[in-house]
Amino acid sequence: MHKIRARVGLPSPGCWHWLPSGIRDLGFPLALRARASLPSLAGTRDLGFPPATGRHPGPGLPLQPRLHPLLYSRGLLIDLLIKSNVSHYAEFKNITRILAFREGRVEQVPCSRADVFNSKQLTMVEKRMLMKFLTFCMEYEKHPDEYKAYEEITFSEYLKTQKLTPNLQHFVLHSIAMTSKTTSSTIDGLKATRKFLHCLGRYGNTPFLFPLYGQGELPQCFCRMCAVFGGIYCLRHSVQCLVVDKESRKCKAIIDQYGQRIISKHFLVEDSYFSENTCSHVQYRQISRAVLITDRSVLQADSDQQISILTVPAEEPGTSAVRVIELCSSTMTCMKGTYLVHLTCTSSKTAREDLEPVVQKLFIPYTEMEMENEVKKPRLLWALYFNMRDSSDISRNSYNDLPSNVYVCSGPDCGLGNDNAVKQAETLFQQICPNEDFCPPPPNPEDIVLDGDSLQPGTSESSVVPEANSETPKESGNLWKPEEHSE
Repeated sequence: MHKIRARVGLPSPGCWHWLPSGIRDLGFPLALRARASLPSLAGTRDLGFPPATGRHPGPGLPLQPRLHPLLYSRGLLIDLLIKSNVSHYAEFKNITRILAFREGRVEQVPCSRADVFNSKQLTMVEKRMLMKFLTFCMEYEKHPDEYKAYEEITFSEYLKTQKLTPNLQHFVLHSIAMTSKTTSSTIDGLKATRKFLHCLGRYGNTPFLFPLYGQGELPQCFCRMCAVFGGIYCLRHSVQCLVVDKESRKCKAIIDQYGQRIISKHFLVEDSYFSENTCSHVQYRQISRAVLITDRSVLQADSDQQISILTVPAEEPGTSAVRVIELCSSTMTCMKGTYLVHLTCTSSKTAREDLEPVVQKLFIPYTEMEMENEVKKPRLLWALYFNMRDSSDISRNSYNDLPSNVYVCSGPDCGLGNDNAVKQAETLFQQICPNEDFCPPPPNPEDIVLDGDSLQPGTSESSVVPEANSETPKESGNLWKPEEHSE
């Protein structure tokens, strides 16, 4: 593990701390403990979580570890976790269902080859049409004649040219490619569809994984690995200001909340910590968020331990589709008998104005009575709406007077997966440590040589990084292969 040396000043001169680099977020996840912080609602039952026992801290409500707390099973973050053995510190669950919202109903979308041919939602003709199109998407680059003429139009318009039924167009656009109807190009849609299909079958029947306790656990997993090799973390230790050299215009040190001066050659900071003056010329996009607690799933099934993702299409021009992620109690994010639901979209108004129409379609308020003939919907027990800024596409040059050795990490964005975060972390790491490997596989414990108070990892040609471990779902073959189906 690579480190940056920082000299700590008063009150303990001569003391050295090792600060890790290459990790974007060193803090604990922002979690809301239901017992302590949830507002009480008249007429609702107690939502307090059971006390933590043993090694398990008990469930909490993750609000902002990541907007979409799902990982592509063949995404950059999963590959990095496996390569670095950080996956040993994490546990995951498969996303069990991909859902669609069409004509006022929630229904499950067939994903794998077997799901398609076992589906009762599609006619036999539709099954063959869908199979043919998805097979093409897996190898679309080998058939440029099929899409080159349509590169300038949206993916939604391209699907119409493929003679797919409206039902299939809806499934592909909103539940497989999961792209925008108005802004995503043909190439964007084909890439997203291929990525979805490529990730099928590695760990389950859907392309996604969810880390237990939320994605806020993942930074802690990297921290644990770093701590094994001497990393030290100062928790609840805020930075008040930077000390900048007038001649070199580089940051020499920071002053903490206690007035302590900490010297370092490099300083990494997340965008939201900057002052208003530093960000005065930055133009941020806004994201609308909602976090809900409900009493049952949006689509009832034999098992109550379902993890689902659903895209609700935009109905009005100028608005965005809303992505819904529903988590059950086995994810350790909510108590038994309830579900935790995340809703996210690009802002056009306030979060409540953007998302409440979707909430009203999928759920009913706790105080309202269901009509006898009405389709049963989950009851809404608790809701939180808020807006946050998207700093993912902000150029470093947009900030005012940043010292050259201050490195900026962006906050969360609206995209699925974590590929952008991994790419950004690796880019920053290479700027600081240009001749080092990014998160290399750790050595075998037998190869670590103790030298005084420091650890000097040795090298071993026999060191093997497992593709999966006891706490990571076992890998299986891809459920979507480009050969033709035979009945």
